[in-house]
Amino acid sequence: MVADRLAALNALLNGTSFVLLCVGYYFIRTKQIRKHKRTMLTAFGVSSVFLCSYLTRIALSGTHVYPHDAAYRSLYLFILGTHVPLAATVPVFAIRGIYLGLNDRRAEHRRLMRVGLPIWIYVSVTGVLVYLLLYAALGKLPF
Repeated sequence: MVADRLAALNALLNGTSFVLLCVGYYFIRTKQIRKHKRTMLTAFGVSSVFLCSYLTRIALSGTHVYPHDAAYRSLYLFILGTHVPLAATVPVFAIRGIYLGLNDRRAEHRRLMRVGLPIWIYVSVTGVLVYLLLYAALGKLPF
């Protein structure tokens, strides 16, 4: 089913975003500003592709309900309950952070992204976990 393949793609995109965010953080900590900029813009691009793919999957198949009798239901609901509201903040942090960074407003960029980056990383990781928990419970993991 196309929607299931999109869900797997979304998990892959979230995982890729996580790696890029960590690499970008490493680059800024080691004062490799050009590499940081390129890596973080790439992370934003990957996250943007994720959002388009996610919205397409939702349009095709709607939301999925975690089986009531499946293991790890409470864990899944806790992760999902933190993931969703935090995910809504990521575009605001990312777009504002990019704006500040590209306009060389480093102090403001640093202050904002001290909060925004951990949230973005958390959302990327929990996006993968939500996929793994849900699709394992539904018996639809592709591996």
